[in-house]
Amino acid sequence: MSSVAAPAAVLLPSPRPSVDDEGVSVLPGLYVPEASQWLSTSSSRIAGDGYSWMQAVHWVAGSGLYKPRRHRSHGPRSFGPTTVRVAQELAQLFPCRPGIEYLVRRTGLSERSVQNHLQILRETGLLAYIVKGTRVSGGPAQASEFARVIPTEFDAALGIRTVQRDEDAPAYTRAVSGIAEAGRELMAKLAKKAARKVRKPRSKASVRGAEQGRVTAVSDEVRCTPMQVGTSASSTAGTTSLPPESKLASGASKSPTPKKSKAKAGGRRKLNAVGRRFQLARELTQELGWLRGCSVPRIAWVARNVADAGWTVTDVRAWLHFRGEAAHVRRGSGLLAVLLSGGENILDTPAKRADAIERWRGALEAARRDRIRQVRAERERFEGDWQAPSSRAVTRQVARAIAYVHEAANGGRRQAQAPSTDDRYEDLGLADPQFEQMRAQARGELMRGVTDLIDLAVDSMGREAAERIYGADMMRRARQLASTARSSHTTITHR
Repeated sequence: MSSVAAPAAVLLPSPRPSVDDEGVSVLPGLYVPEASQWLSTSSSRIAGDGYSWMQAVHWVAGSGLYKPRRHRSHGPRSFGPTTVRVAQELAQLFPCRPGIEYLVRRTGLSERSVQNHLQILRETGLLAYIVKGTRVSGGPAQASEFARVIPTEFDAALGIRTVQRDEDAPAYTRAVSGIAEAGRELMAKLAKKAARKVRKPRSKASVRGAEQGRVTAVSDEVRCTPMQVGTSASSTAGTTSLPPESKLASGASKSPTPKKSKAKAGGRRKLNAVGRRFQLARELTQELGWLRGCSVPRIAWVARNVADAGWTVTDVRAWLHFRGEAAHVRRGSGLLAVLLSGGENILDTPAKRADAIERWRGALEAARRDRIRQVRAERERFEGDWQAPSSRAVTRQVARAIAYVHEAANGGRRQAQAPSTDDRYEDLGLADPQFEQMRAQARGELMRGVTDLIDLAVDSMGREAAERIYGADMMRRARQLASTARSSHTTITHR
């Protein structure tokens, strides 16, 4: 070797060591495309238990048949110890429904790393989808359910014979019937590796992380994901009930007996202090019109003292009634903070709050009855007998007009004569000064938005006669004011 070639040979990197020294490279490659990663389309067979499945995992790790960088430019470079650690967690789950958060907590890896190693297990034919998880906007993520399978390359390399006992069953249900003599020694070595636990290297950073509780130690117990207790790897389908999706990634408890549920008999959990604040805030924004549109967290912070004191929304409404509510509110949370200030110290007992509620309800009942009386009085005013105006001239005019109407209705002399409008004015005895006084009074009321005089003249003598008295301009303004007063978008006030 020349002097130039010698340094180049020294600089060449050594080959990357695999997980296991014993590799079986009898096949050209190992890769399962995405379309074949479902149990219904997979060519693999279902593993009988987690132990036999881990034998296949260690064989794939040491075979070197899987090269992830042939298919992508990112992610792990090989099927390494980290992938085996993830597989160990999956081997303890029955059914195999691992949540990403659960695997992150158990292995100490990042979420992206866990997803990459799950993809490696699928692409090597060791995992197959039964149900693929989904992520719905606004709801919890649905965990995927996998089947632990053994690829056909493993059976071919070790000379494992399989048989399909039921011809109508799918191909992945075939069972092992024997093994070649050449593969027995390798199978024994894989069995020893499957019995061991591959742990994370104890670096300084990992030691500090373990002391701070970031990485959960791997337990020797066999977990059962649905029941969340320690159990065997066998399935008891008759008594197994699936938990909610939010609980699938919680792993198993340390105790072999299930914990008692903290939920109430009605199915709802008891709220803590923060939950009671938000519940009260949500009810206040729904029942108080001037709080609608306000931020519920802000209202929860404002009402935190009364919520912690055990107040309900009825207690708050009774207290606000006696403090006084504003008709026009610019900032509801600020007004509520002022009104609730010190309320928990004044109504500090349930008896005082109950008394305040009774007074508030009594005031509401009195206001309701007063409103009924006002409505009745208004109806009697417009639908029943009307009240005479305060002006003496108008009172005499109305009295003579009513007498004329009654006389005409009863068949008197005026019905036969059919007097004209001018004769009717002469019979009423209205002179020019009286007309001017009536017009001046009606004009002043129109400036204040009142049309009682003109309406009274129209109801008593007719629209034509009222127009002759007050003029077309004043009649038009009275009609405009009347139509505006009936609209819900405008309000006429008096100064």
